[in-house]
Amino acid sequence: MRLAEPIADPAAPLARRNPTAKLAAALVLSLTLLSTLDPVTPAVALALQLATVPAFGIRYRALLRRAWPLLAAGAGVMLTLVIFAAERTGRVLVELGPIDITTGVLNSGLGLALRLLAVALPGVLVFATTDPTDLADSLVQNARAPARFAIGALAAFRLVPLLAEEWQSLSLARRARGIEAGRNPMTKLRIFADTAFALLVGAIRRGTRLALAMDARGFDSGVPRTYARRQRFGPADAVLIAGAAGLGAAAVVISVVLGAFRPLLA
Repeated sequence: MRLAEPIADPAAPLARRNPTAKLAAALVLSLTLLSTLDPVTPAVALALQLATVPAFGIRYRALLRRAWPLLAAGAGVMLTLVIFAAERTGRVLVELGPIDITTGVLNSGLGLALRLLAVALPGVLVFATTDPTDLADSLVQNARAPARFAIGALAAFRLVPLLAEEWQSLSLARRARGIEAGRNPMTKLRIFADTAFALLVGAIRRGTRLALAMDARGFDSGVPRTYARRQRFGPADAVLIAGAAGLGAAAVVISVVLGAFRPLLA
């Protein structure tokens, strides 16, 4: 599955909203969730976000295939905090040698993991329901973003799937030359670093050629541009942004009512 391709039904109510409106709604919701440290606020927000997934025209199985790295990242954050937390307040639940798993550690780890998921999921929904070309056009027309920046970002986004293909090609080329790590973890780490550096060099070269090609075609000429796709921002798009703000506010209010609210700046 290519990350640059939308996976939603374009006729779904929220999928067909203006791309800038969807991006603004995701930003508003994410900023709201960053204001608290408790696990209740992101948990409520995450539940409400998952409830709106059908309105975006996405199946839950397809969303899981697209967002599984977020689950892995959340689990990694929680595991890291449980092992390396400096403060272990609260009641001790489990003793694993020198590691004491306490209620305070679990509360903090769960809060961080849920916040990561709740903040990142709106972005996943935006890019899973939006054609990249429509997003670039909308940023220029509705958000008044510079055309050079928007079109350059679109070109870079279109090249993202090539990174995975180039990584595979580099790995196969090294294997064909007899460069394999076997079971040695240090050799695996060295080969990984070498491959990542080669991928970085290739990406920089490709980006340089792309920038020169765009300049040669007059993308920075300053001449007013015309648009093949008109992106209109209507009342329904404003309602979407207001709904995202209301969703974040509802999550915070529920957390306050339950007595779990922990403001970031206390």
